Formats: sequence, structure tokens, C-alpha cells
Amino acid sequence: RKMAERAVAVAAETGLGVEVFDKDKLLAMGCGGMIGVNQGSVEPPRMVKLTYTPKNPTGHLVLVGKGVMYDSGGISLKPSDGMHAKMKMDMSGAAAVLGAMSTLKALKCKAQVTGYLMCTDNLPSGSAFKLGDVLTFRNGKTAEIHNTDAEGRLVLADGLSLAVEDGADAIVDIATLTGAAVAALGPKIAAVIGNDQPFVDKVKAAAGRTDESMWQLPLAKEYRKFLDSQVADMKNVGGPYGGAITAALFLSEFVGSTPWAHLDIAGPMDVDGDDGWMSRGATGYGTRTLIDLATSFSR
Repeated sequence: RKMAERAVAVAAETGLGVEVFDKDKLLAMGCGGMIGVNQGSVEPPRMVKLTYTPKNPTGHLVLVGKGVMYDSGGISLKPSDGMHAKMKMDMSGAAAVLGAMSTLKALKCKAQVTGYLMCTDNLPSGSAFKLGDVLTFRNGKTAEIHNTDAEGRLVLADGLSLAVEDGADAIVDIATLTGAAVAALGPKIAAVIGNDQPFVDKVKAAAGRTDESMWQLPLAKEYRKFLDSQVADMKNVGGPYGGAITAALFLSEFVGSTPWAHLDIAGPMDVDGDDGWMSRGATGYGTRTLIDLATSFSR
């Protein structure tokens, strides 16, 4: 609720349209990913839709941010270590979307931009979603849960489905999604994966101009079989290997043929000490890339 309240205040200050969706609205809309992840929490979920609409827009870009306010892992509880303590930063993707959206009017952005902040926490309790549960998402697809700590993709799925319904010319999601991305690229480089190389190239160019290190991983279709489920359209995890890629393959099920790029920022979400333009703690990584992308975007 606090994230939604902050987003409403920022929208008022920066000339954005804003709409907040509570649990009842999300249920009515069939956003089963958001509802499922939120089941174990006493704090209700919030989805925030931000809109920026200039005259004669050059195109429509939709940004979807993972806003898991605290991620315990749920029933698949995380180890009690330093990374667990950092999970208050698991909303970094949504924060980056909010930060980027707040600049668009001042920068006279010529593209129409919509932002979705998918906000909940992920906690274990007697009502938490469980391994073996099947969730149904906004676009009607289903997923069998094999790990409740792979929850970011579940909330993003509903946001991506709505982005397609909005008639987006292109979609970017941004999320502190996988430890696999950190294992592959380390703490300073984000992974980017997408279904449309020209659009991915635009995202990479924006990252290059803003000094946000990013490296492309493949959307390896041959790994899609790792997500196969006997009882649903897919499982929410794909086994021990290539986790950043199988997570992106899961997300790709919700964007159809719309050009889409996925930013996995689990590595550079924070730094232990001041490092270049990044100050100690949560970095705001991705905000600069999204601003540059939006202000240069055309269909």
C-alpha cells in the first residue's frame, strides 16, 4: 500500500495518470499470479498503472516492473543469509519504472508510455500458495508451482498480459528475477533477453548511452521443454541449469508476438560501496536505461 501511495504522489507531482488496483479488482480481472503470490501475506496486493500520453505519440511503450516488497521465498523459504536480508530490494524493478516514468513530462518525451508496478510481498503462512498449486493468469494460461521462490515471473505475467491488451508497440519488463543471472554475469551486469532483436538492440543501445552494463542472453527455445507440466501449460521453474533463460521463456508466454525485452537486474540491484554513479545500497539500476529508451522510442 505504501508503494502505491508513493506512486500516486509521484504521479501527481510529475503529470502522470495513475490508477491503483486492489485485491478485489485483481481478482475480478483474473490476475491469478498477483493473487497467488500474495496469499501468504497480511498486506493486500496493489497493482499501479501509470500513464503518460503526449500529443501525436511516436509509439506506445509499456514498462512492467516487479514490485515484490519483501521476498522470503514463501514456502520455498530462502536461506537465512545476506541475500535474504537484501530482499527488501526485490521491488527494484517497480522502483525503476516509477523513477523513469516520473521524468517523462519534464523531458518532453514524445512516445506514449504506460507503466505497471506489480506490488506484493511473498511470505510463508497457513494461507500461502504451495508447491503443486496451479495458478491461472490474466491471459488464461496456467502454471504449476514447483518453487514458490520463483514468484517474480508470476506477478510479471499478469502485467505483461495487460501490456499486450493495451496495444503496446513494445514491452520491457524489469525485475530482480534470478540468482542465475548473477551467477552468469556477476554483480555489475544485468541480463537482457528478448523475442525481437531490433528492439533488444534499442534497449542495449540505451543501456550503453547511460552506462548501465547489460549483456544479452539467448531466448533458447530448445529449453522450453524444461517448463513442461502434466497438469498446466507450464511449470514456474525449469530445473537447475540456465535459470535466467528458462525464466525468460516463461515470461515470453505472456507477450505473444509483441516486441519484448526482459531485464534481469538481480546483480546490479545493489552495491556494497560507492561505485561510479552508483551509491552504496540500492542502485536504481535500469532507471536511466528506461528513460533513454522511452525518450528515443518510436514504433
